[in-house]
Amino acid sequence: MHPFPRLSTLGVAVVLLLSLTSTSVPASAQRHQPPPPPAGLWMNTSLTPDQRADLVMKEMTLDEKIALLHGVGMPTDEPVTPENAASNRGVGYAVGVPRLGIPGIDMSDAAYGVRSSGVNGRYSTALPANVAAAASWDPDAAYAYGALIGRELRAQGFNMTLGGGVNLTRDPRNGRTFEYLGEDPVLAGTLVAKLIDGTQSAHVIGDIKHYALNDQESGRNAVNIHISERAMRESDLLAFEIGVTEGHPAAVMCSYNRVNGDFACENKYLLTNVLKRDWQFPGFVLSDWGGTHSTEKASAAGLDNEEPGSFFYGERYKAAVEAGAISTAELDEHVHRILRSMFAAGVIDYPRQRSVVDPFAGFETARKIEESGIVLLKNEHSTLPLNAGRLRSIAVIGAHSDVGMISGGGSAQVDPIGGNAIMPPGQGATRWLEEIWFPTSPLKAIQARAPGVTVKYDSGVDPASAAAAAKGADVAIVFAYMWASEGMDLPGLTLPHHQDDVIAAIAAANPHTIVVLETGNPVTMPWVNAPAAILEAWFSGSDGADALGNILFGTVNPSGKLPNTFPRSEADLPHPTLTLPPPESDHFNGPASPEQWAKGLPPFQVSYDEGIKVGYKWYDAEKKPVLFPFGYGLSYTTYRYSELKVTPGDKVKVWFTLSNTGAREGAEIAEVYAALPAAAQEPPKRLVGFSKVKLAAGEKKTVTIEIDPKYLSIFDEAKHGWTLVPGDYTIMVGGSSDKLPLKAVVNLQ
Repeated sequence: MHPFPRLSTLGVAVVLLLSLTSTSVPASAQRHQPPPPPAGLWMNTSLTPDQRADLVMKEMTLDEKIALLHGVGMPTDEPVTPENAASNRGVGYAVGVPRLGIPGIDMSDAAYGVRSSGVNGRYSTALPANVAAAASWDPDAAYAYGALIGRELRAQGFNMTLGGGVNLTRDPRNGRTFEYLGEDPVLAGTLVAKLIDGTQSAHVIGDIKHYALNDQESGRNAVNIHISERAMRESDLLAFEIGVTEGHPAAVMCSYNRVNGDFACENKYLLTNVLKRDWQFPGFVLSDWGGTHSTEKASAAGLDNEEPGSFFYGERYKAAVEAGAISTAELDEHVHRILRSMFAAGVIDYPRQRSVVDPFAGFETARKIEESGIVLLKNEHSTLPLNAGRLRSIAVIGAHSDVGMISGGGSAQVDPIGGNAIMPPGQGATRWLEEIWFPTSPLKAIQARAPGVTVKYDSGVDPASAAAAAKGADVAIVFAYMWASEGMDLPGLTLPHHQDDVIAAIAAANPHTIVVLETGNPVTMPWVNAPAAILEAWFSGSDGADALGNILFGTVNPSGKLPNTFPRSEADLPHPTLTLPPPESDHFNGPASPEQWAKGLPPFQVSYDEGIKVGYKWYDAEKKPVLFPFGYGLSYTTYRYSELKVTPGDKVKVWFTLSNTGAREGAEIAEVYAALPAAAQEPPKRLVGFSKVKLAAGEKKTVTIEIDPKYLSIFDEAKHGWTLVPGDYTIMVGGSSDKLPLKAVVNLQ
């Protein structure tokens, strides 16, 4: 998200200097502690957030209004100034109005935990990567995920998160896939709404990002995405729509890229027509860091706040208002939205109070979410769970599994407690675009669960050495990883560092080989038929090793299912070759001067001609077989679906019986899909509902799922709205997108 911390060019220095010098807030207002909140009418909590915002605005000066529209640079990377002195040294800060009891907005990156905590000795819990939470298919887990982040933000002194990523996985090579919630808009939108709700329960301003179509990192500051209105409304924008209308975020972050010609942060279709008009979003829109490119155009399009500086929304904005180029009404709408969001989120009524975070207190939440998100992809001959009493020796191989587990990089990166686990003590600082490993050791977790078993470790660097270690063991557990980060896309879906060769050699040496994948993206598996078992553990967070140990030894029954399709090869993707920017547009850190910043990098074109066929919808429509399908995941027990009943109405209701036919308790994710009438011209099926159902051994339950009519509709461009196509709808129910044993037809008019 934020390029500024890595810049050292003269151009960016100019931008930041302008950001610091153009703010209109008097320095004296920031040099002292703010006075107690006044006994103003806006402090009456019985009034609505809109009423309270209007009352404050009547007392504000023009300079105070302008100050709310922008940041004052990035305090985390800059000296203390009069403007940022009251900040918490995060990645962004907008000055408040102390004399009226309005605090500043203190922002922190917090995709899977609070970023940059180690530098001030306030370590935070690292949750499993967002994609792992998506693999749980559990709205309650998503709420707990957000609530933990919200509590730790407040404890560190922040009152706004910059998490809430929900961009769909149009291309699995996207370096930020691990930050997002999968390829389906209903799944992703439902989960991000609960995550936002959880975050804002801690009286923190929540946001949703990156709005919109920011589905690749390569050339993200320049790329122009071409896509039809129907395709975007039924895919990426549907995920945002669900997140906005059900999660009620106080803020939306617009993205770097262009969409159909205009930058997202000055795109009237996205910001005004869809977000603020169609979805009735009452909050404010802030730019991604450096994503603002104009003053008048951006303001008219619906951008409310420029971050992190004030190049366009500082003195230039004030001059435009004074000249009449921007109306007072337009200015006031932006200010109202920001103030309204602050009241709605509770950051005024519940002022932040810094305290010491106990990250270990969050380990249980992180562990439980990871346990629910680990996906069992293969389990021949019931190799898992392991029975320590029947084993004499275990070989643990590869991926630094003796000391830690990998995490995702970029602005989502959480500092590991004690530093990077693969570095010597005192040398493990978190650095941009470096692999960071959390000190959660699979080797130790396995040893703890198999106290009488000989457990040996091999680095896995040399295939011959790894095979030799595996050959003499009862079980070989090989760890493989693919690191990913903001600011880059993956060159492909092949595991790096010749890990495919290592896995193949180990599996050839030991038929009882278990592969554990630590990735944020789907990967190809030329060795898929060789090992006895495969687990996808994702980027597993602060307590990933204990979660994995509980799955391996059966303390926990795996219940995760894939939120992204795993293709057989890159040749099967909608775009087999990722469209890369030309040299003149390939500047991750942005243009080199303020003047060029206003103009923007030269665009290069990417056409999403696959349209609505994202993820499994693409593979279904193109009849392409996959490695592992969307919604797929195995268990240590078995389930049976029966007795489907579907009834029409305002909401189509689906009833069915789900039975646990095995000998262990478990949780099954029941998935409901619909095939629309042929006249709709849609892919073969779409997800329209799901439920995670806990069942004891032998237990059965009647499951009821109501389908939102929008999930059965298409977006009609001529009517500019959602339309239900009359005809027969086939409702399908089962345990994955390719295994749907129950089917019923319902006619809808």
